[in-house]
Amino acid sequence: MLKIVINPEYSHLKTFVEALPSFFEDEGEIVYKERNEIKTFDVGEEKVIVKSFKIPHFFNGIIYSCLRPSKAERSYKYALRLIERKVNTSIPVAYIEDHQAGMLTSSFYVAIYQKYPGILRELRYTPLEGQEDLVTAFARFTAEIHNKEVLPLDYSPGNILYKKTGNDYTFCLIDINRMRFVPVDMELGAYGFRRLWGNEETISYMSREYARVRNFDKDKFERLVHKYHRIFWDKYSRHHGGFQPYESGDR
Repeated sequence: MLKIVINPEYSHLKTFVEALPSFFEDEGEIVYKERNEIKTFDVGEEKVIVKSFKIPHFFNGIIYSCLRPSKAERSYKYALRLIERKVNTSIPVAYIEDHQAGMLTSSFYVAIYQKYPGILRELRYTPLEGQEDLVTAFARFTAEIHNKEVLPLDYSPGNILYKKTGNDYTFCLIDINRMRFVPVDMELGAYGFRRLWGNEETISYMSREYARVRNFDKDKFERLVHKYHRIFWDKYSRHHGGFQPYESGDR
């Protein structure tokens, strides 16, 4: 049984959305394909981006059918909440769930495609020198969304896009199915930095600018950021063949 929810502002895409599960595998332009798959489609004058979520394991399929909103539903609803708070993300068009025998078997999230040429993964491969404007702008953006009680839980470089217009940077959040909408104090703010990439100098610079904007003690906040950053990446490294978000020798 298909469950389809369409943003009323994009009801003109209803025919495309309703047929999407039948042609997604064979059509569209692939953007990403690993655990999940992301494609773009041209639909009349609109360009949309569609994320097909991995088919959940048996027990997760039951949980997503009965106890917890699916990742597709959360992506759609969280996008609406972000836009209400004037936080950039792709405009949600629809979400689709296919339930069979009481289990979620597949799901899709559909949004309007936005072109942002930059991605924060770049900070892993570059020194701070020459990137100060970008790092400063990103720290201020992070402080801004935390002040709006938005705490992305997958706040990693691949989920943060940016573009530069003149001297100004604009950021956009993607992969938004895990977030909390709560007051963000110093501790939670530092925790929110844990997945970011960059050498220690870059992380310190970023954290101190964030602390300045939010009127936190800069030294204390910097220590908290490095604590959570090391805890996360040391654990990640143990499970992923030694990967670290900084170049060898930066630590």
